[in-house]
Formats: sequence, C-alpha cells, structure tokens
Amino acid sequence: MLLFLIPIIGTLLLLLLPFNTIVQKIRGKKLALLISILTFIESIRTWVSLDFSTLSSFQYIIDLEKWIGGQGGMSLVLGIDSVSIFYIVLTTFLIPICILISWNSVKILERQFLICLLVLEVLLIGVFTVLDLLGFYILFEGVLIPMFIMIGVWGSREQKITAAYYFFFYTLVGSLLMLISILQLYKLGGSTDYFTLINLKIPHNIQNLLFLGFMASLAVKIPMFPFHIWLPMAHVEAPVAGSVLLAGILIKLGSYGFIRFTLPILPEASLHFAPLIYTLSALAIIYASLTTLRQTDLKRIIAYSSVSHMGVVMLAIFTFSVTGLGGSIFLQIAHGIVSSALFIVVTMLYDRHHTRLVLYYRGMTITMPLFATAFLILTLANIAVPLSCNFIGEFLCLLATFESNPFIAIVSSLGMVLSACYALFLYNRVCFGAASPYITENFDLNRRETYALLPLIFLTIFLGVMPNIILDPLQASLVKLTLYL
Repeated sequence: MLLFLIPIIGTLLLLLLPFNTIVQKIRGKKLALLISILTFIESIRTWVSLDFSTLSSFQYIIDLEKWIGGQGGMSLVLGIDSVSIFYIVLTTFLIPICILISWNSVKILERQFLICLLVLEVLLIGVFTVLDLLGFYILFEGVLIPMFIMIGVWGSREQKITAAYYFFFYTLVGSLLMLISILQLYKLGGSTDYFTLINLKIPHNIQNLLFLGFMASLAVKIPMFPFHIWLPMAHVEAPVAGSVLLAGILIKLGSYGFIRFTLPILPEASLHFAPLIYTLSALAIIYASLTTLRQTDLKRIIAYSSVSHMGVVMLAIFTFSVTGLGGSIFLQIAHGIVSSALFIVVTMLYDRHHTRLVLYYRGMTITMPLFATAFLILTLANIAVPLSCNFIGEFLCLLATFESNPFIAIVSSLGMVLSACYALFLYNRVCFGAASPYITENFDLNRRETYALLPLIFLTIFLGVMPNIILDPLQASLVKLTLYL
C-alpha cells in the first residue's frame, strides 16, 4: 500500500541526504514536508475510493505472508473500513503540520527528528489498519519508541527526560497485561486473527478477566482517570510536534482499541463493565475540569482538558449504540483538530516570550490581533459552541449517554459548564486588558505559522457545519459492530 510505501521511501531518502549545511537542512525539511503531503493526498484518495454502502466493511484487505510459525500459524492481515480511514486521514493530516510548526524550533539533530516523525506515521497507519491482535499489540507498543525519543531529545525543558520515562513506563507496564490477554485468546482460538476472534465463543467469566487485561493497557493510553498522571507532564515537556501528536492521535489509540477489538471480541464483558467505565469517565470529566481551573501553565490547561474530553468519548463508546459510537469517533477527530491547534497556539506564545505561565500574559489582542482571533475561534470550539466540530461530537455523545444512563449524562454535562469557565478565563487573561509589561516581542503570526493554523481552523468550522461528511460513511461499519453486542 502506498500509505506505507511513501513515508518509508521518504525515510530512506532522508537517511541518504547530507545534513551538514543550512541549505542542506532546509532541503531535507522540504523533502520531509513533501513526503508527508503526498501521504496525506494518498489517504484522501483511499477515503474517496472506499465503498461505504456495504456491511462487509473492510476493504483493501492485504493478507501478508505468514510471519509467525507454529500450529495454526498466524497471518498479518491489513484492512481499512470507514472507522479506521478517519484515524488514518487525521494522522496523515497532522504530520505535515508538525513539520511546519517545528521548522525553526528544532535546532539539533534535524534529520533524526524528521525521520522520527515519518517512522511514527508508518507505525500509526499500521495500528489503524492491522487486523491481527498480536500485530496490533506490536505496533501499539512500537509507537512508544519514537515518541519516547521525541520527548527525551527534543523536549523543551529540563524535566524532559523524566517526562519521557513517565510516558514510556506508564504505558508499557499496563500493556503487559494486555499481552497476557492476547496470548490467552490465542490459546482459546488458535489464532489472533480479528475475523477468527470475533466469531469465537468465550465463556463469560474468562471474558471478564480478558477485558481487565485489555483495559489495563487501553485505559492508560486514553488516559482514563486515574491512569492519567503521565499525560500533563508529557505534554508540558514535549516539543510542539510531540504535543500535537499526543493530543491529536496517540491518546486516541486506546479508544480505537476499545472500538475495534474489545467490543466485538469481548461483548459480554464490555456490557458487564460498562457501569465501571461510566463511573470512571464521569469522574474524569469533573475531576479534570476542576483541576484545569487551578492550573497556571498554558500546556497543562489544555492537557487536563483533553482528559475531560476523552471521558466524554468513553461514555459514548460504552452506550453500544450507533449514535454513541459515531459521536465518539467524531469527537475524537474534532478533539484531534482543536486540541492540536491549541497546543500550536500556546507554543507560539512560548517561542516569543519563553514562558508558559498564564500570569505573565495580558492584552494580546493589542499586540497580536491575528493570534488573538485564532485563539478565540479555537477556545470557543474547545468549549463546544454551536457551529464548531466539538459541539457536534459532544452533543451526540451526551445524547447517546442520556438515552443509556440519564444520571451519568447530567453529571457529565457539568463538565461542559466547567470547561467554559476555564477556557474563557484563560482567553480573558491572555488576550484582554492592558498589554503586559513582561511582553517584549510584539510580532504577530508569520506566514509559516498561519499556514499551519489555517487548515485546522477551517476544519473546526467546516466539520461543525457539515458533520455528515464523517457521520454518514461511519454508519455501515458501526451498524455491523453493534451486531456483535
């Protein structure tokens, strides 16, 4: 598949290119940007060519040679359906933006940084296309390596090494339990192939144990409360590209794992543990919103708001309805766009003024009107005002939750009120009032920064006005998924 070949070829070309002079480094960055744009175009072509009317949802199925020997040998199967394609498009959309926003901020080991991004893109595309549980696990954990390197090497502050190890070990330890569950599934079914496992009849008590093993890994990745401790530190210390990929894609791996594998393979256990997921998700929404209110670091505010949004996503997934599943996927895409843009915006402030403490900022509408306008649109989208993509996602999620459990839906709705409190307070503090005496550089967004933000702002509004471009194609795959529950 070209989706894999294009970034792999780009990685090989970057390895061969010299990176000694400034001209050679710029040429390498342009090559990486071109490769990432070509990959994005190929993902759009794949999306357009899919047939969304069929319930036999998976297309472009590739059955590779047997990669693990043994009795009942397993084959690595790749396939795309209307669920995975949107995660792939979001991944390929964010990678060129990551290259653009890191153009001047990464000053050491530029070649290695670009290779890291392209390798991460290949692994993420693999996660969203693989239809084998063991293959999913390998790629799922393989994503940790380039992100660990990105935080530890190109992180912005002195605690970057600690943050990298927090991220790596928190996510790795939980995944060991998922590996044990996968091996048990192989023992029961003689295969880790997705199509085999969804038709496997597993006793209810064994399903419960396997579900807990999967949850130990997927809940950390999302991250669900109380497994979220690694996320704020990782976001604060990561470079801007790392924060964008963490918020935009990596925290979606856990929810994707629940939708793709846990629900259809362990349906009875999913129903059994739904009340636990509801409780943890509602606590995450309230806790994260209250915690966000007391933060003073710009990145921490957005990081904790991500925990709250992903709590809404998990509520919707475990409603087991087409509306809830569709709303959860839509909200994940919306959050990937809006949260990524917010991280870019606050990094633009940091690049100019070298602090992320809210107290040092005031009056940015006077000194940086373009920045203030972009920040306003994204802030309103983050609190889910109508005509923004977040509004559509959160409305569908809470609607499905209300139909399933009205009490949890009402409690979770308080998070929407609290999100308005912290988001509007942040914008008011940063952008209104007299200009801060601590601000020394007053230049507004440059052309490169504008090019990076415009697609994100456009999609924020466009998907809020025309959500059916995503919701309609999802229907066939989600209807088939609910048949297993």
